[in-house]
Amino acid sequence: MTEHAARVYERQPVSWLDRGNTLRVRVASRASALMFLGLVIASGLVKGGYLDYEGSKWLMLPGKAAGVVGMAAEDITITGLSHHDPEVLLSAIGVSPGGSLIGFDAALARRILENLDWIEGAKVQRRFPNQLDIAVRERDPFAIWQRGAAYYVIDKTGAAMSGLAASQLVKLPLVTGEGANLAAAELINQLEAYPDLMLQVKAAARVGGRRWTLYLDSGVTVLLPERDWIAAIARVNDLNVSQQILSKGIKSVDMRLDGRVTVEVAEIAAGADGTDKKTLAKR
Repeated sequence: MTEHAARVYERQPVSWLDRGNTLRVRVASRASALMFLGLVIASGLVKGGYLDYEGSKWLMLPGKAAGVVGMAAEDITITGLSHHDPEVLLSAIGVSPGGSLIGFDAALARRILENLDWIEGAKVQRRFPNQLDIAVRERDPFAIWQRGAAYYVIDKTGAAMSGLAASQLVKLPLVTGEGANLAAAELINQLEAYPDLMLQVKAAARVGGRRWTLYLDSGVTVLLPERDWIAAIARVNDLNVSQQILSKGIKSVDMRLDGRVTVEVAEIAAGADGTDKKTLAKR
């Protein structure tokens, strides 16, 4: 090998400055890798619930880290809530005051909210860096639906709404039976045309998915027909206005026979043979 060639392959000396730069690059790369690995592990622990216990300080770290770079939820505005708490809404989309907004997807949050059975519509807007505006339209409680031993608050469409205790909305109309939730709106709308009668209705039972029986506060039951039940309600109201039929000590008013009203008188006294004296009046 010639002297010139030997010089070409001769290892060039590295200055201390070059060594320092190389060392810094290596240290920075390793630190970044370790930091990334640590964040992945921490995120996995939090999402997996391993650090999710009361008083856990670890749960506050993502929010604190986000706050350093201005990505924490410091300003949250929620409008449209009437029957639910803000915490319930924020929990559904995984946001907490002061928590991290890194990776937050406003469109996904809106879809999640609109899938909740008590929300009719929602709008979610992220304003960088740390502001979140949420507007929701709640479904309006319309009636209480009893199904077996369970009670559900429903809206006009018959959809049950979770998170609302029926015991706190006792002034709402009560409907019972299979399919009563879906047919309740039409019945209640018709009864509201007769306020005096509506005030007396304690509950309405859907019978066989075909017709209604009304239960009044006085203990009187009104059996409506399967067909022409709207006209039957109007006739009961007219009889009550003209003859006070619902306040004459009767037990039931049967409207199921076309063109006939059958009234069963309530028990007055027991006969000598021990049987109850009842009469049926047909009008």
